[in-house]
This record gives sequence, C-alpha cells and structure tokens, in this order.
Amino acid sequence: MVFLNYLISGISLGSVYAIIALGYTMVYGIAKMLNFAHGDVIMVGAYVCFFGMSGLNQYFEPDSLAALVIPSLAGTVLAILVCTVLGVVIERLAYKPLRQAGSLAVLITAIGVSYFLQNAAQLLWSSSPKMFSPVVGRGSLQLFGGQLSVSYVTIVTVAACIVIMLALTYFTGRTKLGKAMRACSEDKAAAQLMGIDVNRTISLTFAIGSALAAVAGVLYLSAYPSLVPTTGSLPGIKAFTAAVFGGIGSIPGAMLGGLLLGIIEIFAGAYISTQLSTAIVFGVLIVVLLVKPAGLLGKVVREKV
Repeated sequence: MVFLNYLISGISLGSVYAIIALGYTMVYGIAKMLNFAHGDVIMVGAYVCFFGMSGLNQYFEPDSLAALVIPSLAGTVLAILVCTVLGVVIERLAYKPLRQAGSLAVLITAIGVSYFLQNAAQLLWSSSPKMFSPVVGRGSLQLFGGQLSVSYVTIVTVAACIVIMLALTYFTGRTKLGKAMRACSEDKAAAQLMGIDVNRTISLTFAIGSALAAVAGVLYLSAYPSLVPTTGSLPGIKAFTAAVFGGIGSIPGAMLGGLLLGIIEIFAGAYISTQLSTAIVFGVLIVVLLVKPAGLLGKVVREKV
C-alpha cells in the first residue's frame, strides 16, 4: 500500500505539471515561442484566489458547506478571469511587437516579464509566506481499512487534468477556432491569406494558457500551501521540462510528460533521496532527449532550406 500511496501522490503532482505543460505547449505550438513568464502567471492566479477566498470567508459561518464551496469556487473563477486578461495583456504589450524578431529577443523579453511579475507581486503582497487553504477541504478518502488514503485535492486535481486535456483535444480538433490555431501553427502566412486573424488567434492561445496556469496554481497551492512571489518558478520550470519530455507542441505529450515527471519525482524522493529528486528528474529528461530528441510523442519536422 505504501507503493500505491506514492503512485497516487506522483499522479497528483504530475497532473498539476501536465496542466501547466498544456499552457506551455499550446503557446509554443501556435506562436513558436517559449513563454517563461508562464510560471509567474501561476503565482498571480494563486494570490488572486487566496485573497478572493480570504475576503469571502468572513461572510460565512466557519465549517459550513457554504464556507467550503462558495469562497473556493469564487476565488478560482476570479483567478481564471484575472490570469486570462493578464495573459492577453502580456501578449499584446510584450510579445506582439516582437512578432518578427528573433527567438533570442523573445526569450529575453519573457525573462523580463517574469521578473516584473515577481517584483510586482512582492510590492503588492509582500514577500512573507501566506498559507493557502485547499479549495476542496483537507479531508481524504480512506480505502482498504485506512491503508490507502486519497485526498480530495488529489481526486479533484486528476479529474481536472483529464477534463482539461479532453476539452483541449476536442477544441483544437473540432471547433473553428481550434482549427484556426492549428492552421497558424502550420504556417502563419498561409493562414492569414486564408482569412484567419493570426494576432487574435495567438491572443486567444495566451488567454487559454494563462487560464490553465490559474487552475494549476490553485491546485498546486492546495497541495503545497506556502505562497510567496516566487512560488510559480519551480513548478513552471518542471512543467516546461514535462512539455519537452512528452513532446512540446503535443497536447497528449504534455499530459504524458507531466504524469511521468510527477511519478518519477515522487518515487525518486521516496526511494533514493529527497534532495536529489529534482536532479534525477532532469537526468531522466536528458536521457530521453538523447534517445528521442523530439520527446516521447513529439514529431521530428524537417524544414527545407
């Protein structure tokens, strides 16, 4: 049962990485750029949800059903709305002017946006840690006479990951806007000639990716409740690793990479060393990329020069 407990913890952590990685992979797949400020959007979403929940909790009786459901739901929705708008603003102000610039200029801009968000959060909310309350309570489901414990946060996280991946797969494959995104991913110039508004499509991609970052931030802080302005940096980097691991640009690859990364990290910390778990994760990534450079589900694209 100890093994199963570790496996469930790994799947839960991996599901958060997968949700974040889906945001990375969508932006890269459409705009062909790496948004390294994505991790800090996670942090902003977590802060918005935290203060939203804190402000609403005072209007409900402690430990009541309304106090459990309404502040959590309202805080999460508010975080999604704020991060969606923030993602569009970041794209319009920071990345749109660099549409024709080289990848190095975009990368430096992304790092600059990341530092700006971290310092803005520190000025607005201070650098002192804040304890984040789980959005679904602290209870757990006891199985096999209490030998196997599955927290409610884990159940909600895994369910959210599956629903989001299925929704994105349907959206990109069956809807008009999703097909426009795929067209822009293949060839922006040709898509524009066919009447697709490329700038609006890229803005929509950033909006969706930022909304996913908000969801991931809320779920991540529900499991690891210490909230500071640099909270999103480490999970953001690991989720980027997961996206590369699974094949960046691939929605199923982002989910697979996130799940595997979470499982590897938990088992490495449990059976080898908690101090070396992160190093082991990146070591596995290096091995995978040496064997399969495009990632597990990625495709090698040949370009004519």
